[in-house]
Amino acid sequence: MTISVIGAGSFGTALASLFSSMHDEVVLWVYEEDVFNAIMQERENKIYMPGLKLRQNIKPTKSIEEAVKNKEVIFLAVPSHVLRIVVKSMKPYVSEETILVSVAKGIENETNCLMAEVLKSVLGENYKNNICVLSGPSFAKEVAEGKPTLVVVASYDLKKAEIIQKNFSSKNFRIYTSDDVIGVELGGALKNVIAIAAGISEGMGLGYNAMAALITRGLAEMTRLGVAMGANPLTFKGLSGVGDLVLTCTGSLSRNRQVGIKLAQGYKIDVIEKEMRMVAEGVKTSKSVKSLSEKYKVEMPISESVYNVIYNGYSPTEALKDLMQRQLKFEREFIL
Repeated sequence: MTISVIGAGSFGTALASLFSSMHDEVVLWVYEEDVFNAIMQERENKIYMPGLKLRQNIKPTKSIEEAVKNKEVIFLAVPSHVLRIVVKSMKPYVSEETILVSVAKGIENETNCLMAEVLKSVLGENYKNNICVLSGPSFAKEVAEGKPTLVVVASYDLKKAEIIQKNFSSKNFRIYTSDDVIGVELGGALKNVIAIAAGISEGMGLGYNAMAALITRGLAEMTRLGVAMGANPLTFKGLSGVGDLVLTCTGSLSRNRQVGIKLAQGYKIDVIEKEMRMVAEGVKTSKSVKSLSEKYKVEMPISESVYNVIYNGYSPTEALKDLMQRQLKFEREFIL
């Protein structure tokens, strides 16, 4: 099977390393010159995945044509805000028979499109049934280290998801399938916003009670918006929902959680982002979540508080006060 991974950040590098243990060759498209040179010269991505020696059957390239032409499966591991630009550059070389798997966990700010929608809008409806999305609790470092990881792949055509499941599962990387593209994508995107809130809670020293409540009510917010947008509520009880949410809210490797901790310490978002070479998707996603919650008339107080801290100058203390002093309510069925 001919395979490529588009994007040599931490997760793209981890996937390339994983797949190189299962397949003859993996082409890895690298955008950044210093990353490309390090991989070529030392077989190591010292910027995003230091310490991981890459097998010789990983072929780095800076040519998008070489990376995508005549490939059976292409994994898209670029940040959500550049996916449209990258896919446009791929379009002349991608076959309608190629299976495209997005692993980006975000929502495009300008359009509020999920990643599968971005792919369809750029490539056309003819590609719809070949689009898959992969999500779940999967820190790149642990994937690269071969630690047991479970994820879910969703597609409009379940047979395509099953092809990915069959050809890319291993003894340490177990893939489940789903036909709920919207739910799987929303779970992966929305949990990043809640993880920023979790980091703020951690940074403020609010304790375990608050963290448990935040994760629970955050999951309720995610599910409410998902149902309003046509997702299956059960998806949010799975790997791409509660699984990824718990990991990203509590794991020390979570970039979004680290952003929240820094916000609680009084740092402004522009300073935080300048210090981070890797992208924390929840920062931009909070803009789209604010817009979508208004469009679908869905109440999302935790997500709105994150937006207010990042973009409206609220202090974490003010945001906490607003959340705790909201109107008292009956705890309804989970998705309400």
